[in-house]
Amino acid sequence: MQRRTPGTENADTIHTRSNVGKRTKKYAMARRGLRSLGIAIAVPLGLTVITIYLFGSGHKYEGIAKPFWYPPLWLFHLSSLSTSCLMSLSAWLVWVDGGFHQQSLALPLFLAQFLLSQMWAPIVFRSGATGVGLAVCISLFMALYGCSKTFKRVNPIAGDLVKPCLAWAGFLGLMNFKLL
Repeated sequence: MQRRTPGTENADTIHTRSNVGKRTKKYAMARRGLRSLGIAIAVPLGLTVITIYLFGSGHKYEGIAKPFWYPPLWLFHLSSLSTSCLMSLSAWLVWVDGGFHQQSLALPLFLAQFLLSQMWAPIVFRSGATGVGLAVCISLFMALYGCSKTFKRVNPIAGDLVKPCLAWAGFLGLMNFKLL
């Protein structure tokens, strides 16, 4: 049996220590990434829930005459939560790839679409201002279209995640137009 003296280590021991160090660094990076993803989704989702809670009762929406193809109010709220999650995930993917620095319009477009999406429900459901709601909806569609194009330049998956949100905004615009 070979006896080791302090300070002398074989190559296997050094290799094992470096692998453990790399694994620890990767684990720490993954934890930071998951934490940032959680925050990126939780904050917009929480703000959407607050908007729905405060302004989404829809007493005026329930009272107006609507075509049969209008979805129930709970489906609007579920779609708002879903689009909020999709847009947050999309923005996070762009942020991870450094896109907010590469594309100067990415962050302002994301913030604009988020604010417009938060404004639409109170305008239409609470105050019943469908004309203003249509203008907000058209602006939301344009902001989402800009997000789609800008995000796609940074991360194609992020750009594709915006497409269901574009479809929902188009449906909202059509629905809002029929309410005029």
